[in-house]
This record gives sequence, structure tokens and C-alpha cells, in this order.
Amino acid sequence: MVFSKARAWVPWAAWIAIALAIGAVVFFVQARAGGERITAARMAIVDTVGYQRPPAISPPASGRPVTLPNAPKPDFAPTADASPQHIATRVTWYSLKVPPLPDDGRQLYLYIPRWKSDGSLSIYADGRLVSQSHANLQWNGSNQPIWLALPRSDASHPPKTLDIRLQHVRGIGGAFSSVWIGNFRQLAPRYYVRDFFQVSLPAFSVTAFLATGVFSLLVWFSRRDEPIYGLFFLMSFVCFLRMLHTFVGERPLIVSDAWFGWITINSVFWICATMHLFAIQLHHGRQPILTRVILANTAFWMIATLPGLLDPTLLSAPIYLNMLILGWVIGLNVMRLSIKARSRFAMWLAVWSLIGLAFAVYDVALQQNLVNIESVFLTNFTGVGLTLLCWYIMFSRYIEALETATQAKADLARRLAQREAELTASHAKLREVERRELLHQERQRLMQDMHDGLGSTLVGALRAFEGNRAAQLDTVSILRGCIDDLKLTIDSMEPVETDLLLLLATLRFRLQPRLEAAGVKLVWDAGEVPPLEWLDQRHALHILRIMQEAIANVLKHSGARTVTVSVQTEGDQVLVRVQDDGRGFEPAGLPSGGRGLANQLSRAEAIGGAIRWEEAKRGSSLALALPVSKARRSVV
Repeated sequence: MVFSKARAWVPWAAWIAIALAIGAVVFFVQARAGGERITAARMAIVDTVGYQRPPAISPPASGRPVTLPNAPKPDFAPTADASPQHIATRVTWYSLKVPPLPDDGRQLYLYIPRWKSDGSLSIYADGRLVSQSHANLQWNGSNQPIWLALPRSDASHPPKTLDIRLQHVRGIGGAFSSVWIGNFRQLAPRYYVRDFFQVSLPAFSVTAFLATGVFSLLVWFSRRDEPIYGLFFLMSFVCFLRMLHTFVGERPLIVSDAWFGWITINSVFWICATMHLFAIQLHHGRQPILTRVILANTAFWMIATLPGLLDPTLLSAPIYLNMLILGWVIGLNVMRLSIKARSRFAMWLAVWSLIGLAFAVYDVALQQNLVNIESVFLTNFTGVGLTLLCWYIMFSRYIEALETATQAKADLARRLAQREAELTASHAKLREVERRELLHQERQRLMQDMHDGLGSTLVGALRAFEGNRAAQLDTVSILRGCIDDLKLTIDSMEPVETDLLLLLATLRFRLQPRLEAAGVKLVWDAGEVPPLEWLDQRHALHILRIMQEAIANVLKHSGARTVTVSVQTEGDQVLVRVQDDGRGFEPAGLPSGGRGLANQLSRAEAIGGAIRWEEAKRGSSLALALPVSKARRSVV
């Protein structure tokens, strides 16, 4: 909580520190500046209609003496024709005597902090025209300080007199500041400090604000359901239009002065309307009545101030009054919404808006010549503060987003680790269950196989002995059969890893001694065969039993001297053949009491294979067909 409160004071503390640092720099620079200041002049007034080009030569000095800065009280008198060509204007002449200056050969400069003309400005040195603004320059240039290199009256002396000609709307212009003369080292600090705070800084801030607004506009293009981004761009754009008259310079504009003045005046109402819409959108509120009143007021002044429609001298006072009332209404409403929403950022915007309105009151007093005209318009700095505030808000939102993302990432990592541990434990449990299930199945298989194989043989022998037929039995053969059954069961437990040849090699190792003892030669012919993916211990035992039964039939019934076992691949099958050179027999000719053939057929079917007896020139031939893949099983 303490950290959050400390962070809330960061922007205010930073701004106070910046303001103090800037004030210290300005004070230091101004203290080291020099030059001669002219505050005495003679003023002459000539009433005119429309705007005329300045004469090449200034008239002789005349009029009454005045002290500079001179700022007469505005006189809002109506005019017969409000069009720029026929509007009532006035030419004010200021004649100044240049004090004696040390002639050290350095270039002399003229520095004028401010001139309020709402028209055109011309400067004469020793009666000759040396500088003039646009002939019909009403709205741009008057906010910029004058910096002019003075020509010499002859080869060695600086000018002795200066004449200033202002042509402005009659009754609402004509104010003029004091004048400074000196060399570059003396006047440059004064000029550049004022130019920075009066022109460059507001221009930079409002341009940066517009750039931020353009970024917001691009965001709005991809998020059309959030109009607040579009309103932010609109607010930055109308602020840019409002500030144009402070830094566009003294050159003619792409629009006429009358229309530029219309944009400059109405941009204040556009700012108020946009800020109101932005505030209610920010707080997700609805104020239809106040919104209609603000939009209707904006539309009214947009029509009333159209060039040539009404007299601007009559509209000036109502416009200023309406701007102040409208601004305070919107500012207090934004403050109320911010308090209700408990939004820190919105509260800062509301406070700064009220500060901007206080600045506006001062600027109206400056516009009406009620304060020293050499002051600067404070509302120009509201754009600076608004830009810094918006940047800080964006920076804070960015930092908060990074913290949220980092926290989410850490939380996700923690949850993943927890989930991984749970999955590991679950996998271990599943493996244990699987292991137990495999052991159980293997026990069942071994029990069934021993019951069907070794157990069946032993039970048959036991019954024969119990029936007093022991003398008729071949005890050695019975025991060998039991041993072979036991060995096959043991061999089937070895991992074969889909290798049929390895399985058959094990069978060869087990049966070859028995065949040699019976005087039968075993010929082994095994070619390359593909791995059988389905071959496991259960299937291996079925193959071994089939081959054991085939070899046993050869020994019992064929009287063969040679047995050939061959393995080869034919298409999608692997064929295992057992062929002998004995008497041969038909499957139907086997003893009816034997179960060997039935067992062979059932075991072959269980592993997806098939058994067939093939014709042979001598002896018999049994073929076991095994599928390479269970999905491509063929029926033989």
C-alpha cells in the first residue's frame, strides 16, 4: 500500500522537479543576457478599411508619446462589413529612437518579444522598410518573437530610428511590447529562451501528442469495438489544430486567413466536445442531455463564426465567455466522473483539465490586455502537460502489463510444474498398474499353456499308467514331450522384438538334439524376412507350438530321414514350411483321436495366420502363413 501511494506521487514530483530545473535555467540565462531595452516611443493611429501593403518609406514621426509595452484596452465596436476586404482596420505606428550604442563593428540585432496585431507587421530602420509580414496575415505569426539583423544607416553607424507599423482589426489589436537592441551574444539568450517556451516547446508537445494519437488511431483500426482509441486520436488532432497559430510562422498558409481564424476559434469547442465524449467513454457512462447541449453549442459557433457572416468584434466577448463556461462545466463533470469511478489516471486528467481552464482565464486576460503582454500564453503549456501525462499513463499501463505478464508467466510455470508433477505421479501409477496387469496376463498365459501343454501330456500319461497300459506306453517319448513342452514355455518368455528368425533359431536349438537322436537330419533354409510388429511372447508361443506339433508329426508318422525348415517372404506374408522325405500323409489320414491338427489350426487363427498342406513329390509339406502386418492380413 505504501509503495502504491508512493508511485501515485511520482508524476507530480517529477513535474515539480522539472519545473524547478527549467526555472533555474531560465533565470540563469536571463541574468547573463544583455542589450539595450527601448521602452519610449511615439504612437500614431490611422483608421483604414481592409488591408494594404506597407509603404516603402515610413512617415515622419508623430503622435503622442507612450511607454512600451503598450496595450490599449480592446474596443469591441461593430463594423459595417465583416468581410476581410472591407473590414474596419487600423494602422498603428510606433516610432522609436535608438540609444547610442558602442560601435565595435559587431552585427546588431533587433529583438521584439511579442506583438499583438491580428494582422500584419512591418519594420523600418531609418525610414526604410527592412521587414514585412504577409499583407493579409491575421492569425499566424503574432505569437512568434521577432529576431532581425539590423542594417547600418551608412558604412559605419547603426540605425538611429526604428518605426513599427501594425495593421489590425479596429478595436481588438495593436498591442506592442518593448524592443531590445544589441549584438548576438547579448540578445540570443533572451530570444532563444522565449522562442523555446513560446513557440518550440508547445509545437513539439502538440506534435508529439498528435503522433501518440496516430498510434491510437492505428490501434482503433484493429479494435473497432473500443471507440476510446478513435476519440483519443480526435482529441490530439483538434489540439494540434488549436495550436497551429502559435508556431506556423509568418508565411501565407494553404488556407485563407479568414478560414484559418475559423479553425483556430472553433478548435476550442472541438476540444471541449471531444474531451467530454472521451470522458464518458472512459468511465462507461451516458449523459445524453449534456452531450446534446455541448454538440449543439459547438455547431452553433461553427456556423456563427463562418467567414463574412457576422462581425468578429461583436462575437469576441461572447465567444470568450462561452469558452470559459463550457470549459468549467466539462472540467467539473470530468472530475465528478473520475471521483465516482475512482480512477487515478482519469483523476489526473481531470485535475490537469481544471488547471488548463485556470490557464485559459489568464490567457483571456492576456488577450484582453489586462496583464503584461510580454507574458506567454499558458494554455500553450497545457498541451505539454497533457502529452507528458498521456505518456506517463501509457508508460504505467505498459509497466503494469509487463508485471501482469510476468506474474502470469510465473503462475503458468508454477501450474505447469504442478501439473507435470501430477502427470508424473499419474504416469507412475499407470505404469505400475500396467506392470501388474502384464504380470497377471503372463501368469494366466503360462498357467493356461502349462495346463494345455505339459499338464495335458502328464494327465494323459497318468491315466494310461492308472489303466494298466504302462507296458504299451513309450515312457521315454512321453517324458521327452513333457520336457519339450516345458522348454517351449520357457523359450516363449524370451523377448523376440518382432524377430521371427530369432524365435525359430531358438526352436532349432531345442529340437535339433531330439531329431539327431531319432536319426533325422535337420536342414535349415532361412532367408531375409521383415520384422513382424505384432509378434510378442503370446504369439511366439503359438508359433512354437505349431512348429513343435509339425516336427512331432514327422517323427511319429512319416519315417523321414530328412526334415527341411524354410522361411521366405511372399508378398505381404511370411511362409514357414516344414517338409520331410518320408511316406507322406493326408491330414484326414491322421489318427482320429489326436488333437494336434485342431490345435495347429486354432493357434494359427489366433495369431492371424493360416496353415495349409502342400503337395510334394515325396513326403509331406506344411506351410504356416504369417501376415507381415495385421492390417494387411490375407486369408490363405
